[in-house]
Amino acid sequence: MDNPYKIAIIGGTGKVGRYIASEALKNGYQVRMLVRNPKKLKCSDDNIEVVTGDVENIDTIVQLLEGCKVVINCFGQPMRDTPMYSRVTRDILKVMKEKGIRRYIGVTGASLNIIGDKKSPLNKIGAKMFEVFFSKMMKDKKEELDILLENKYLDWTLIRLPFVKEGVEIRVVKESLTDMPGTMISNKEIASFIISQIDNKEYIHKTPFIAI
Repeated sequence: MDNPYKIAIIGGTGKVGRYIASEALKNGYQVRMLVRNPKKLKCSDDNIEVVTGDVENIDTIVQLLEGCKVVINCFGQPMRDTPMYSRVTRDILKVMKEKGIRRYIGVTGASLNIIGDKKSPLNKIGAKMFEVFFSKMMKDKKEELDILLENKYLDWTLIRLPFVKEGVEIRVVKESLTDMPGTMISNKEIASFIISQIDNKEYIHKTPFIAI
């Protein structure tokens, strides 16, 4: 590893997490990943340091973040579960502050509405449907954003995603701060964009949409 940065990845066995780990290693970063069930870990690279535990346990988060410079949070939940995105994020940021870690990159859905958005009529309808059918999740996602907005000391970026498709395509990723510029994106493209943002200050304290 030729990069001194160690990256902590939360949600490493999910749709996007394993691609983020691979992309980080390819770019020379050191990687530490939180894994609840090691059997689900599809990245078998010996350079990935694995912490086995539950994100709901703050002691596990402390162990994960020790010595890290960057935190990437792609924690996800099944729709039927009680949402806990805001609680997980709050605990992560608390530990980051204690350890002096500043860079945080998270992901959320395109349905999250933010002041200043100029969504197309179709995207407005989609966001409204999520608020109606997944009201608890959307409320929790808004609380997660509020927590980030309160933490001015952090160099945070929260990336809003469209439908995620399995795949390793690498195309030009479109970016916007006001509306989703496309309908889907692949895991690999998300991972590539996230890693590119580690030292990029363009979206500090911002919530960009990305798509292809």
